[in-house]
Amino acid sequence: MPLLNTYLVEDSAVIRDNLVATLQELAPVRVLGCAADEASAVQWLAAPGHGVDLVIVDLFLHTGSGLGVLRAAHALPGVGRMAVLSNYATPDMRERCLQLGADRVFDKSTEIDALIDYCVALAGPVSVSGRS
Repeated sequence: MPLLNTYLVEDSAVIRDNLVATLQELAPVRVLGCAADEASAVQWLAAPGHGVDLVIVDLFLHTGSGLGVLRAAHALPGVGRMAVLSNYATPDMRERCLQLGADRVFDKSTEIDALIDYCVALAGPVSVSGRS
């Protein structure tokens, strides 16, 4: 099974470290980089040669927001799927994220298994690079 080249946008170092370890252990994921704020995430994603299959974004960041990351990343070449992982996955926020280009929205406290299943499904036998 091919590995998903993934970029993680999460401001909590503890959550970020645990999520990287969990995803790389339980799903076919290779985390290429991480950011704790909107500007750093957008800058990294926009850099030439930084194409990724999946971007996982938290909504609340040190500066900026995950909504800004979604908005910017949606228009960038080389960005595949985008998923939101947040404690604030209300119905209204889920809809807003989908409008900004997120493919899926997961609740941090109840849907980690669903995120892992999503990663496994994306890494199936067909390449996931690029949007469909």
